[in-house]
Amino acid sequence: MLLATGLMLVGCSGGDFGRTRDSFRNDDMHRWLGVEATGSVGLKASQFQLTDGERRLRDQAYPVIEPPHSRPAWKVVFGEYQTIASPWRQKVVFDRTAYGRQLIDEPHRSDASRYAQLIDDVRDDITRFEPFYTTAARVLELDRKRNASLPHVSQLSPRERADAVARMDENTLIVQWVQQCQERRISSYRWALERLVVQGPDNMAAEADRLINELAALAANPPVVTTPVTGVSISSKG
Repeated sequence: MLLATGLMLVGCSGGDFGRTRDSFRNDDMHRWLGVEATGSVGLKASQFQLTDGERRLRDQAYPVIEPPHSRPAWKVVFGEYQTIASPWRQKVVFDRTAYGRQLIDEPHRSDASRYAQLIDDVRDDITRFEPFYTTAARVLELDRKRNASLPHVSQLSPRERADAVARMDENTLIVQWVQQCQERRISSYRWALERLVVQGPDNMAAEADRLINELAALAANPPVVTTPVTGVSISSKG
């Protein structure tokens, strides 16, 4: 009876076989990004519904915000979706060695497979870059138009104005959050490559270095420029 009860409780907490609950998977499953971003700097989140572009912005931001391979493979398969604290919270401490240590410590068939994993991770980030910033540019441009229209909206209530301003802050903070995470990933990738070269030199290191430099060049010149909502620089190089 105790065993059966325990299994039932486990199932209730995480869905069937530990998978993410279907109730958690929905169109607005990444809405919390804006709530976390604004809450972490002492601002209130907007109560407006997400537009299609704002929803896409959050969906495309999450894979960059989540540290690469931060979950074991079995957790990726079975769910374990969880929110992430924003970099504006002081308790968040960036460890640029975490990715490389995990890459080196986890079992691999060969050193070449470690290089291959690093190359795949960097290439994935490069692939995500353009789609995210295309969406970000559209969302922020619409926010500029939204902001310009506020003085001309008839009978605009204080609550509506506050929600509009809060949503614009949310969108800006999410873009800055992604930019911070991109810088941190590049720092982590460089540390990992340096250790791989020391512990298991391979000609694949040249390709990994080329891709990291390509990603760094993209991140250094983002097509979207934002003014920090908090007045604090977004640079977070490790």
